[in-house]
Amino acid sequence: MMLQKHDLHHEFPEYSQEIHHLKMTNNHFAKLFKEYHEINTEVLKIEQGVENTSDDYLEQQKLKRLSLKDTLFTLIKKEQVSA
Repeated sequence: MMLQKHDLHHEFPEYSQEIHHLKMTNNHFAKLFKEYHEINTEVLKIEQGVENTSDDYLEQQKLKRLSLKDTLFTLIKKEQVSA
């Protein structure tokens, strides 16, 4: 099975500058970005079989990742408008 990369730079390559700027200037964005990265790393390890867990836990983590991605994308879009 081919695993997809879900880090923000792969998800939104066209917003690379905005992501970098927000990470450096917006503490709230930086905190959410870090949390997203940690959950994404955990999900990837589970999908690769490096870590074992229940299917329910994996789905819960994927939903958290999706929610964080939506929030981060909203912040990115606001940054783009204000730039």
